[in-house]
Amino acid sequence: MNCFKILIIALLVFSCSTTELVDNWKNPDIDSYSPNKVLLVGMTSNFKARQQFEDQLQMEYAARGIESVTSLELFEPSFTSNSRTEEELKALESQLLNDGFDTVLFTKVIGTEDKIDYKTNYDGYDKTYRRFKEDYLKYQDAYYNPDYYNEYVVYHAETSMYCICPEKERELIWKGYIDIMDPQSMDETINDYVRLVIVVLEEQKLLSPKILEDQNQIEAIN
Repeated sequence: MNCFKILIIALLVFSCSTTELVDNWKNPDIDSYSPNKVLLVGMTSNFKARQQFEDQLQMEYAARGIESVTSLELFEPSFTSNSRTEEELKALESQLLNDGFDTVLFTKVIGTEDKIDYKTNYDGYDKTYRRFKEDYLKYQDAYYNPDYYNEYVVYHAETSMYCICPEKERELIWKGYIDIMDPQSMDETINDYVRLVIVVLEEQKLLSPKILEDQNQIEAIN
């Protein structure tokens, strides 16, 4: 599925969400991908947010019959907050391969941006104004009256899926650029972000659909 369709689906599904898929890239050499064991890494200094984010992703993978391990289960909490050398990361990859991992899903915040939205309902003037004073009077309050604008912060995040398969070098499979708009609730933001990532990975054939309980029961009977 092309990027335009992915963006449309994300927009329709998450129109009231705090998260927005800005863009995403999929390795053109990969049509579909089925991970066997995934390491889930959320890079943030907020321990509670990291734990909740990784746990929710883990539940999504478990619902699809895929084994996954959170970084907090595998490393000390300080692992992502301290600088690591290339040699340390190579040793980590070797450890992951020995432990049966074939995939890493890595999420991080890559920047922030201050935004200002100006309200449009203050425009009580004729749009055909042709004089300087009319133009000035129309917009002067927009800069001096806080009721006319809304300030908020956008967090630019990035989630990447890497293959660490034994026969290949570490290979990027997929990358998504996601904006988090004016987060007020940690629970809501994490829930929206995880749902968005899962939907896009399913559409890109990088994650299998959720296993339904009825299907499991039928298989058990047969």
